[in-house]
Amino acid sequence: MNTSHELLIRTAFFLSVFGAIGLWEALAPRRRDIMSRWRRWPSNLGIAVLNTMLLRVVSPTAAVGIAYFAETRGLGLLPQLGVPQLASAVVSLLLLDLAIYLQHVLFHAVPALWRLHRVHHADTEFDVSTGLRFHPFEILISLGFKCAIVLLIGVPPAIVLLFEVLLNAASMFNHGNIRIAPVIDHWLRMIVVTPDMHRVHHSTSPSETNTNFGFNFPWWDRLLGTYRAQPALPHEEMPIGIEAFREPEERTLFRMLTQPFRGTAGRYPPGQKSTNRE
Repeated sequence: MNTSHELLIRTAFFLSVFGAIGLWEALAPRRRDIMSRWRRWPSNLGIAVLNTMLLRVVSPTAAVGIAYFAETRGLGLLPQLGVPQLASAVVSLLLLDLAIYLQHVLFHAVPALWRLHRVHHADTEFDVSTGLRFHPFEILISLGFKCAIVLLIGVPPAIVLLFEVLLNAASMFNHGNIRIAPVIDHWLRMIVVTPDMHRVHHSTSPSETNTNFGFNFPWWDRLLGTYRAQPALPHEEMPIGIEAFREPEERTLFRMLTQPFRGTAGRYPPGQKSTNRE
C-alpha cells in the first residue's frame, strides 16, 4: 500500500467518525456544555491539524513504514516464532493496545511526560475534539514508542494501519459527549472503552484521573487494578480539567503549545493522593 492510499484510508475514517460523533453530541449530549464548542474547537482542531502536518513531514509512513521494514527482513518476535498469520494479527492488536495503555500510565507517572500530556487533560469540556487535543511533542514521543513496539513484535503492516485507524476512532468515540443508555453502557464497556468510563479519567480529582487509562479495550484497567466504574459525583456534575489551567486564555492554540513549559510538573504517580493539582 502506498502513502497516498494510506492517507486516504485514514482521512476517510477520521471524517466519518468525527462527523458521526459530532452529530450524536448535538442530538443527544451527555453533559451540558459550559463553554461553547465553537470557542474551543478552533484550537483543539488546530493542534490536531498541526500534529498531522508534523507527522507527514517527520515520518510520512510512520509506524506502517517500520512494519514494512521489519516484514521484509523477518524481524520481530512473532515472525521469529513462526506464529500463524491470523494468530499474529490478533496477538499484535492486543499487544499494541497493551503497549498504548502502559504508555498512557507512564505519561501520568513521569513528571516530564505529564507536562506534555496535561495539555490533553486541561480541556475544561469533554467531547470529540478532546480526543484530538495532544501536544506535538507527545505525539512524536508516542510515535517513537509505537515504532519500537512494532519493530520488537514484528507487527504486520496491515495490522499496524488497522490499529492506528481504530485507535484514532476509539479516541474520538470515548471522548464523545454522547448519551448511551446505562444498561447498554454496562455491557458495552466489557468490550470497548465507553465515554462514561473514560470521562472519569478526565476528572479534576487525582484519585479519579489516575484510573481508566485504556483507549480501545477496557481489559487492561480491570486486570491491572486501574479500573473505576463511576466518579464520586454524577457525570453531569463532575468537574473536568486541571485547576491551574482553567482561565479562558488557556484554550488558545499558543497557550496549549507553551503549557508544558509553564508552571510545575505537579503530578503524582498512580495511586498517590494529593489535593494539589499543580
